Amino acid sequence: MWKLRRFLGAYRLQLTVGPVCKLIEAIFELLVPLITADIIDNGVRNNDVGYVLQKGGLMVLLGVLGLGFALVCQKSASIASQGFGTKVRNALFRHIHTLSHKELDRFGTPSLITRMTNDINRLQLAVAMLIRLVIRAPFLVVGALIMTMTIDMRMALVFWGAAVLIGLVLFIVMKRSVPYYKAMQNKMDAVSLISSENLSGSRVIRAFGRQESDKQRFREESEDFTRIAMRAGRLSALLNPLTYVIAQGAIIAVVWSGAWFVNEGELQTGEIIALVNYMTQILLAMIVLSNLVVIFTNAAASAARVNEVFDTQPSVTEGQGAVPQEGTAVPCVTFENVSFRYEEGGGYALKNVSFSLPKGMTLGIIGGTGSGKSTLVQLIPRFYDCTEGVVRVNGVDVRDYTFPQLRSRIGMVPQKAELFSGTIRDNLRFGQKDASEEELIKALKIAQAYDFVQKTPEKLDKQIAAGGRNLSGGQRQRLTIARALVGQPDILILDDSASALDFATDAALRQALHEETAGMTVLMVSQRVGTVRYADKILVLDGGTVAGFGTHQELFRHCGVYREICLSQLKEEEVMNP
Repeated sequence: MWKLRRFLGAYRLQLTVGPVCKLIEAIFELLVPLITADIIDNGVRNNDVGYVLQKGGLMVLLGVLGLGFALVCQKSASIASQGFGTKVRNALFRHIHTLSHKELDRFGTPSLITRMTNDINRLQLAVAMLIRLVIRAPFLVVGALIMTMTIDMRMALVFWGAAVLIGLVLFIVMKRSVPYYKAMQNKMDAVSLISSENLSGSRVIRAFGRQESDKQRFREESEDFTRIAMRAGRLSALLNPLTYVIAQGAIIAVVWSGAWFVNEGELQTGEIIALVNYMTQILLAMIVLSNLVVIFTNAAASAARVNEVFDTQPSVTEGQGAVPQEGTAVPCVTFENVSFRYEEGGGYALKNVSFSLPKGMTLGIIGGTGSGKSTLVQLIPRFYDCTEGVVRVNGVDVRDYTFPQLRSRIGMVPQKAELFSGTIRDNLRFGQKDASEEELIKALKIAQAYDFVQKTPEKLDKQIAAGGRNLSGGQRQRLTIARALVGQPDILILDDSASALDFATDAALRQALHEETAGMTVLMVSQRVGTVRYADKILVLDGGTVAGFGTHQELFRHCGVYREICLSQLKEEEVMNP
């Protein structure tokens, strides 16, 4: 947690005022047993009602003042803890957005969500307890021990022995429970992952009748989490009874031996009552400390997980900025001996890929499943950096551009059509906030989405559910294409983004792109021969390598891989006679 202290910088006042107020309250609390002893030994014994009322009024005053200081501390703790949590959460969210796809793939969405919610909530609680109790509880223990020494050194030995035993119990339980709390957090990630998959894929699960198996899968992970939590709970459950046994044993020892000292005239009755009260204070403070051990053990595990994200640096770093080369002779996109692998030491997803695409041309990319099509187009906007070789946009290495400079030139339509909650208008303006109504309508018409949008009563103001769940697959794909077109990018990447469209709509989309996006360079990834056959050039990938590059006719004659793909989808006369 020490590494996260920078987020508490704005709350130095609360971090100072809160503990000081709690310390003053603890001092008042330590004075109460002495006043009680004084009332018994001097007021009650002498039947002095005025003295009892005077000292009783002092105790009430200390109680009221203590309550006031406690409320100030409580408010300080709330301000600091909630502010700290907000700052950490915002900083973590910003940092996650700096990470490249490689790091996001490694952590996983459910784990990141758990770290931003559950883990930070635990850190907030730890900060609140830090202000409210971390100073008060130890001070009460030490203060009570010192106060017992002022009453009787012999009796103080009982208190010191009890304190040492309780501290030993706390240390052993803390040491044994830390690994369990870390394991609990990891299991929570697994439960979150299954929950996320189950909720997002509920239609698929029901379609295949997998409800029972999915319930079993969730039950197993949940039971694993429960087993670990129970082990940690058993250890934590030992704290209170053990501390109670030790403290109550100490109280019995105090009363037993104290009675003898009272009979001998070495101690007074009020002093014995004060000693019992101090032992009770030590007991209660130790119980608080035992609960703090659990809270801070949890917080330490959570802090380690949050710091793991903060310590992770993006593998794709932003360039310093570059000036793209102008002129028609400069290729729009160039791959020079590009190789890429997702993991160090793993196999290559792409190997020695080289090609150039002039400005304003359309490139079709086709290949079998796992051939590297999506990987290739993700290297252009730098979602990943190539392992070897160079990717250039307008003659400049993509690593030299700033992210806004590069990605403002590229319109990306991913495989999974992702829409966000809000209106259609909000989604279309995702990349260009000030897009006019005419620009939105033009993009919808090119994407073949205008007709179905116009048929809705709300038109552009139709509300879209998160992920576009209230739209069909084809409608989602067309809206994501329109969203990319609104920004009028220099390069449009369609990553198998027409797979849910019927052949007529697909053909109309290609025709509209050809007619309405003159000067725009288009890269079109598809499994369909019919989608890429009319492209100016076609890139054929096979196992991550370039199997062919040319026009449809050229590739059908000279590229065996492309010919095989064509004949698997079309008859030979259809291939040769479009």
